[in-house]
Order: sequence, then structure tokens, then C-alpha cells
Amino acid sequence: MSPTIQANNRVSTSVQPTAPKSRAVFPFTAIVGQEEMKLALLLNVIDPKIGGVMIMGDRGTGKSTTIRALADLLPEIAVVVDDPFNSDPNEPDLISDSVAEKFARQEEVPIVNKKVQMVDLPLGATEDRVCGTIDIEKALSEGVKAFEPGLLAKANRGILYVDEVNLLDDHLVDVLLDSAASGWNTVEREGISIRHPARFVLVGSGNPEEGELRPQLLDRFGMHAEIRTVKDPSLRVEIVEQRSAFDQNPQAFLEKYKSQQEELQNQLVDAQEKLKSVEVDHDLRVKISQVCSELDVDGLRGDIVTNRAAKALAAFAGKTEVSREDIGRVITMCLRHRLRKEPLESIDSGEKVKKVFNRVFGLLESDS
Repeated sequence: MSPTIQANNRVSTSVQPTAPKSRAVFPFTAIVGQEEMKLALLLNVIDPKIGGVMIMGDRGTGKSTTIRALADLLPEIAVVVDDPFNSDPNEPDLISDSVAEKFARQEEVPIVNKKVQMVDLPLGATEDRVCGTIDIEKALSEGVKAFEPGLLAKANRGILYVDEVNLLDDHLVDVLLDSAASGWNTVEREGISIRHPARFVLVGSGNPEEGELRPQLLDRFGMHAEIRTVKDPSLRVEIVEQRSAFDQNPQAFLEKYKSQQEELQNQLVDAQEKLKSVEVDHDLRVKISQVCSELDVDGLRGDIVTNRAAKALAAFAGKTEVSREDIGRVITMCLRHRLRKEPLESIDSGEKVKKVFNRVFGLLESDS
């Protein structure tokens, strides 16, 4: 199971009580509309190797609310006490060097259950703030690797959210994408190198009016979700009423959605367990690659991400085999931002991808 939502503790150590919730968070299952964004986020939680989500859309469409709601929905995870990297005691590949040394010495490692972190990365953040810093003076004078962890350490096994990512310095976006892809952050200075686990779901959002990311960076986001302001008056009224009810009495509102939240949480945990056994038929894989080829998608990221997203969706539905319909639901989000376009063109809404998908998979337009 991915460490992002692992709930069980298999290490025989002392468990400390969890801290009480500081404030109420709007429940994920109460969010009206924006189905594409919600699905993309859930699939990345089921399989973080999909590579994160880029959410582009209008202001005030609930992007931040949805991402905070997702983090609050996830089960608590077991972490090593006082470890700044949220080391997973059940995953040897996801622990810091200091914790690894304790295990090697067979010391008792106390653990605590805590909520999954959602880390906001501010636009003005420096590379040191993001990656962490090495205290060279202390390292030279005391002979220890004095490391001040950054936001990537805090985000390990959680969600890293970058609002207006299209305004962030390209170099920082590169650093985030590298860490998200490898699951590790490495800091080097004056011949001293420190690395720590940094496996997180990367979520970027932005307003297309303020410019797009460079294609080279955009391509490295696993999925691209498009959101628009709701036009249906009845849905707008429902959204306003939901928000008003939550603001007036958060606890009563949360209680109303408690069973739905628990059901979705259990569904996510089950999906992560089932993901390992989900298969994609060879013929379907060939057709996915045919779609990518006909759309002239550079590289193989589109093929890989579409396969992973379709498997995550099948697992979410409790299946062990990917269907044509599963692929149809995710392929637009996986490919639309990888299509070649003129400099002044906007990202395809999905029509080009749907058209080629329908032809390759032998569907009529009305079937998709």
C-alpha cells in the first residue's frame, strides 16, 4: 500500500495519542461538481506514481478547499516520533538515515499516528526553504551533518500544494517535479550531501489567464484537470447553501457526512491494496499507445500515466481488470497537456483526445 494513506501500524512500539483537530475542514464528499478535479486527486492518492495533478481553472472554483478536504479525508499514518521527515516505520525505503541507524542498532523506535500533511508552498519560497539547508559551520566544527529540513521534508507522505504554480520560478518547479518522481530530496553543499525521503502527491493549480507552464514542465505532471465556474443556477445555489450550512455549524455538517467520508476513506484504502493485482489487457495497452502515437505525444510519459491512471480507477471501482470505459474516463486528463500546440493556443479541452480515442477504440461519439 502506498505510504500516503497507510493506516495500519505493524511496528511493535509505544503509540502516543494523536493531537486533537485544530479546526473543521469542509468534507470532500460534500463538494458539489468539479468531478474531473476530484477524480484526478483521488487517483493520485491511490497511486502517487501517476505523478501529480495540474489543476487549471477560474478563480473561486474551490481548488484549495478540495485539496484540503482530500488531505483531511485520508486515514492517519504511522510516523516515527520527533522525526522531521515523517518516516514510515513499516517501509524501510521511506525512512531517514537517523531512523535507519536506530533500526540497525535494534533500538526501540516510538511511533505516533498523525493526520496526513497538506503543505502549502508559497510563491516567494526560496530553494533553501523548499529543499532545506546544511549548516556548514556546524558540520565543519562539530563533524555532524547539521541539516535544517525544508518543505519537502514536511510534505513527505503527504500532499504538496502549489497555488499559481505557473507563476513559480521554473527552477523550483523542476526541483518539485524531480522529488515527486524519485521520492527523494538531495541537498548538496561544499562537498556535504544529505538526502531524505520526499514522496508526496504534487498538486499545482493556476489560472490560465496568467500564463501556462513551459511545455517541458507541464509534461511532467501526471494529469491535467480543467475546472470551470459552475453555470447552472441550481447547482450554484446548492454550493452556496452547502458552504453556508458548514460555516454556521461545522460539527453538525461534518456529522451529516461522516458515514460518506468513512465509506470513501475505506474505498481508497481498499483500492490501494487492490492496485497491485489490477491488469491491463495487452490489446488495450496497444490501443493506448496508438492514441498517443496518433496525437503525436512526445516521449512515453503519456502511455505510462494513462495505464497507471486506468489501473487506479479500476482498483477504485473494486475491479482487477481495466476496461475500455476506465481508459476513456482518464485518457483526456493524462494527454491533453502533452499535445503539441502553437505558442498562443490554449491547452486542448479534450476534444482532440476524445476524437482519436473514439476512433482507435471503435466507439461512436455518443458512446464516449
